[in-house]
Amino acid sequence: MEKDNIAVGLDIGTTKIVAMIGKKNEYGKLEILGIGKSKSLGVARGVVNNITQTIQSIQQAILEAENNSGYKIKDVVVGIAGQHIRSIQHTDYISRSNPEEVIGENDIQLLIDQVNKLAMLPGEEIIHVLPQEFKIDGQSEIKEPIGMYGGRLESSFHVVVGQASSIRNVGRCIQSSGIELSGLTLEPLASADAVLSQEEKEAGVALIDIGGGTTDLAIFKDGIIRHTAVIPFGGNVITEDIKEGCSIIEKQAELLKIKFGSAWPGENRDNEIVSIPGLRGREPKEISLKNLSKIIHARVVEIVEQVFAEIKAYGHEDPRKKLIAGIVLTGGGAQLKHIKQLVEYITGMDTRIGYPNEHLAGNSSEEISSPLFATAVGLVMNSIENSTQSAVRMELVNEQPKVVYRNVNASPQQPVQQRYEVEENYVERVETFENHREVSNAVSQEESTETKIRRSFFDRYVDKIKDFLDNAE
Repeated sequence: MEKDNIAVGLDIGTTKIVAMIGKKNEYGKLEILGIGKSKSLGVARGVVNNITQTIQSIQQAILEAENNSGYKIKDVVVGIAGQHIRSIQHTDYISRSNPEEVIGENDIQLLIDQVNKLAMLPGEEIIHVLPQEFKIDGQSEIKEPIGMYGGRLESSFHVVVGQASSIRNVGRCIQSSGIELSGLTLEPLASADAVLSQEEKEAGVALIDIGGGTTDLAIFKDGIIRHTAVIPFGGNVITEDIKEGCSIIEKQAELLKIKFGSAWPGENRDNEIVSIPGLRGREPKEISLKNLSKIIHARVVEIVEQVFAEIKAYGHEDPRKKLIAGIVLTGGGAQLKHIKQLVEYITGMDTRIGYPNEHLAGNSSEEISSPLFATAVGLVMNSIENSTQSAVRMELVNEQPKVVYRNVNASPQQPVQQRYEVEENYVERVETFENHREVSNAVSQEESTETKIRRSFFDRYVDKIKDFLDNAE
């Protein structure tokens, strides 16, 4: 059996779906073994709206990642976002029967389970319950209560809530793609794991992940998650504006944005013009780069102002809540020229572009270090924490024989049995594979007993989704 803990993350975005396979190397860094990308069809603003197309896109990304890595994917940790996500602050407490006993993990789990029973709006479910600061018998600002004495254990929680139907649709797509769902993570939290340092989280930082369909926000202060939000605008609305404003097709608008686009109109001179090929024999279109920048600028300002409104709602202007580390931009939209300068100009906060290379092994390709893959890298890191074996080497799977078809161009009049010639040792190889699989299962069961993984409320939540999907059939 494979000794390494192979982890798999699946980022289901509005513009692309990324499957990433990785493991921790001997230095504790993330080594990416394979990556698969496909155009995201059937997803709008982070929400699945066409199951069939989404399944096809997922399968394509999974297949590419498997071929690149030589591993067969069994289960994945999936990122969830979308305009249906909202977060609330909640405070709860438990009274302990024996204050003379030290507080243990069971007490914290009991408190988390209690929060999980909160009544939500119809059709909503809790995705994450994230403890912030604890209070024991009135003593506040305790970050780690385990090992302390006390009768009343109280905590403030950051609770992330989403639409149950949207979550289950994602689960259905994963299951129908032939793989298991091992965990769900809010995408801004995954991106934060990939691009933020612990020092930034302590000092106070706002992570802005500009995707295709949504812009995600996660605010940290004193090392604790304080606020999350999903804004239903992203890079796609900029492309749409360019398409309308310049009267060109979407493909050309996207290329214009990537190659010549800038969020700062003053950078382009009036005489800078790009020529776009005309459609089917029509004359080429000439587009002024200054006008292009004005279109992009207007929409980016709107997105940044909405995000800044959320940062103000958190209370950034309060000296105690000040975000000293400023803003970190990541996601595909962070690659837009001069966006850093524009964000600094609008918010007045220090800004940098977040690359996920801090946690990656030194031999990782430049492509993977792009802000585009921040969420996928964060999901792989999350999968590693789950300590599950999410993929196995192809050699073990390939013991199962493939039927070789020959003479496929035979005439239609021939009986089907004659048109196909099957390998003779097919049955033998099936038996070998079955025996091998039984041994593998036995070994993996022994391993799982030895490795005691603390089942959190979140694991049980994933089980609930699996049960629902099974019963739905």
